[in-house]
Amino acid sequence: MRHLLVLLLLLMAMPRAWAQTLADGATPHSHATEALVDDVVLVPHAPPALVTGEVTTRRFRILHTAAAAVAAKDLAEQIEPVRDSFGTILGRDWPGVTEVRLGVGREEFEALALPGGKPPGWAVALAYPTHQIILLDALSLHAPDGQQTLRHELAHVALGQLAKGWPRWFQEGVAQNVTGERFSITHYSALFRAVTQERVFHFEDLSSSWPDVPADVEIAYAQSAAFVAHLSARYGPVAMGQLVDGVRAGEPFETAFGKAFHTSLSVEEAGWRDGLAARYGWLPLTTSSAMLWLTASVLCVIAFVRRRSQKAHRLAEMTAQEAADEAALRLMLASQAADASTPPGLARSAPENDWSDWTISPAPSPPEHAEGPAPTDSPSGEFATGPEPTGSGPGDEHAERAPAKPTLH
Repeated sequence: MRHLLVLLLLLMAMPRAWAQTLADGATPHSHATEALVDDVVLVPHAPPALVTGEVTTRRFRILHTAAAAVAAKDLAEQIEPVRDSFGTILGRDWPGVTEVRLGVGREEFEALALPGGKPPGWAVALAYPTHQIILLDALSLHAPDGQQTLRHELAHVALGQLAKGWPRWFQEGVAQNVTGERFSITHYSALFRAVTQERVFHFEDLSSSWPDVPADVEIAYAQSAAFVAHLSARYGPVAMGQLVDGVRAGEPFETAFGKAFHTSLSVEEAGWRDGLAARYGWLPLTTSSAMLWLTASVLCVIAFVRRRSQKAHRLAEMTAQEAADEAALRLMLASQAADASTPPGLARSAPENDWSDWTISPAPSPPEHAEGPAPTDSPSGEFATGPEPTGSGPGDEHAERAPAKPTLH
């Protein structure tokens, strides 16, 4: 049950993005706002008439429209450090000055494109690596993933300027490592599915083509980013720079790979695949600190809900008890009010005149044919008579209820 819960959370976290690339002819992928025009002969021309200004830095030339003037100044302050970060991945910087064309809105974005290289309708960024030109919609820079979009396009320009003949998986892996996308939950969940369902692709199958199914596209992007991160962490920027130098010199990628890392691509890939289960299978999910924090969070929520339910139940009990107490108090007050409205004389006469509550034990009946007791002399010399015989018939009912007579002196 715990494993099913974790899998459900991962599946809910995976975005289902659809995208295309101009080079692949409408192939869907997870980068739905980025496009690439490569290996296409385009003739650069003078900047469009829409361009009203230019901001230059040491390695960039930013052309902007009137509406994008402020965005161009902001971009110029942050784009140089972004380019420096490529050295930690590739170990090399690409030569020359990169041109960035910046407009605001769809109309300006399309008007700044190169002739014959119009961006697709879904894109807000477009890279021309051969011409070292990047086209951006200034509005995308203020989006949550604006910096990722910029870095991704710069990665395509960097690889295109450094060398030709890069495999597709290497280009996308470098781009995602530069942008930091490989740390997202989307990539982790895609690799989790690939490992648990045994759907990890071989990189030779991702060299020139890309999958067509969106779920497989997510896996291809995720494993490309993870493998490039593995190479960079294991061999460092020096070996990555040697790989770049070999491909730039015209060597096939696998030949340059073997010289730079002193191993073959197939052997390195096999070792990397063997460790995937330990990093992206069930075991890290059940033992990682993130899983512990997730479990603690769920328990806290359950405890909060249970405590809240107990408080609501207790409050309902207290409300019911208070209502019962109020009802009893009203009844008592009503009874006291009724007693107070009774006349005082009437309330006292009934007990005084009602003899029915007096109980007199009847005298024992004398035996038949018994003679009454003889009169006796009292100490005072007077006669005293004994108790009169009491009848038991109906006529003696009043006598039974009458009080005893006093002794005569």
